[in-house]
Amino acid sequence: MELPAADIMFVDECHHVRAMTYQRIIEAYPDAIIIGLTATPCRGDGRGLGNVFEAMIECPQIPALIKHDPPYLVPLKIFAPENTQHIARGVEVASTGDYVIDQLSDRMNTDALVGDFVEHWLRHAQRRRTIAFAVDVAQSVHLTDELIKSGVRAEYVDGTTPQADREAILGRLASGETEVVCNCMILTEGFDLPDIGCIALVRPTRSLGLFRQMIGRGLRPADGKSDVIILDHSGGVYRHGRPDDVIAWTLDIDRRATNTTHDARIATAGSDPFCECKACGGLRMKGMACDNCGWEPKPPARARDYIDADLVELGATGAVNVPTEADRISFYCELRGFQQTARRKDGSPYHPKWAACQYKDKHKSWPPFSWNNFAPLEPTPATLRWIKSRQIAWAKARAAG
Repeated sequence: MELPAADIMFVDECHHVRAMTYQRIIEAYPDAIIIGLTATPCRGDGRGLGNVFEAMIECPQIPALIKHDPPYLVPLKIFAPENTQHIARGVEVASTGDYVIDQLSDRMNTDALVGDFVEHWLRHAQRRRTIAFAVDVAQSVHLTDELIKSGVRAEYVDGTTPQADREAILGRLASGETEVVCNCMILTEGFDLPDIGCIALVRPTRSLGLFRQMIGRGLRPADGKSDVIILDHSGGVYRHGRPDDVIAWTLDIDRRATNTTHDARIATAGSDPFCECKACGGLRMKGMACDNCGWEPKPPARARDYIDADLVELGATGAVNVPTEADRISFYCELRGFQQTARRKDGSPYHPKWAACQYKDKHKSWPPFSWNNFAPLEPTPATLRWIKSRQIAWAKARAAG
């Protein structure tokens, strides 16, 4: 096509500027000033764009845009299952710097994972309008089918969806008629629907830029929208940090953009710095209060060594009250009464010698066999408490190995 004359060229979504199609246009304007615009100024592998641009003017980052009055972006509530941080381990990396799609699809497109996604959406998304990002078309279709089976109004779009159909699907999402739209690399950037209240990541990516672009579809403010919910089934938060962290961007083509906040977090808390909040289920940093609900973890109780021994009753004079033979017989008969009526946790009866063993544990001698001629007795509260104490002591000893 014949290109118009231009002295200034604006390149939107300029993180793609190294692509061949972009380069051909730029080469057609050797004397033009090139101005790039993007929220994620890095290539797919994270390296800088210094081979095209000479200077980078940084705008306020996500935290500042959230805190601005009025806010330009909304806060995030992040839910990330703890078993996803290594979900893509072993998947090969393509020449583009991201995962090999076929291998990633085999890893992600399983009934267990898809079912887990549906469960978490129903539990956490509050039926907000949602965009779900899948690995490929097959997984996108699978996600949609499982959502529909669970009564969710869901549709999907892909690269072969006719333009008129795509516009109709997104129109139903905008109106609320459709609750979830699943896609694969269709709505990652440039799509603007501020009423989106939930972003679901069901595809891992090594690309910091792609991770942030997907999250960005839900950050725009709208009337009545207080925050955006992020369902991260991809391990992205563990790899790239929170989407509202500050990023150190660079033009250097031999360096990568880095999340200095997440690096500091890992240095403090280790390679797995996040955990699930016990109060709301959201993602929180270990040892810190939850950003979602404010719940704070209590310091763990300090372990104490103890001597396994009974407390004994002291008489009025301070001397130890020694149980009489009648006391011992009653105690043994109560143990036999408990043995005959109680059951273990698995429903099985206690061993026939259990009462004798318990008696020996307390009195350091075996009960005379003739005591079995006495009738079993219903255990008193004191005897029941003693039995409970021995069960707890046995459980502790077993746990300690």
